[in-house]
Amino acid sequence: MSTQHPLPLSKIKPGSYVTIVTIPGGDYKAQFIRFGIIEGEKIFCMTRLPGGTLIIQKNRQEIAIGPALSSKIFVHVSSMLQAGANQKDTR
Repeated sequence: MSTQHPLPLSKIKPGSYVTIVTIPGGDYKAQFIRFGIIEGEKIFCMTRLPGGTLIIQKNRQEIAIGPALSSKIFVHVSSMLQAGANQKDTR
């Protein structure tokens, strides 16, 4: 089994499922907790807008994250959309 190093969310390609490793503390962390996003949570990277803003999805909510913040959130890539399209989230 290979060891995967965390990547900044800003480097993730749209169509990827990722698992949150770290979120910056303080107000950022509090906002993510309000959305139900914590370390260990699996999210989907939907798209990247011009200027670097990422749209992520957790359950049925979509959240826009600017490039400055997305570079401070570290994740592990779980799978690409094509590979995980037939898998169901068991949570």
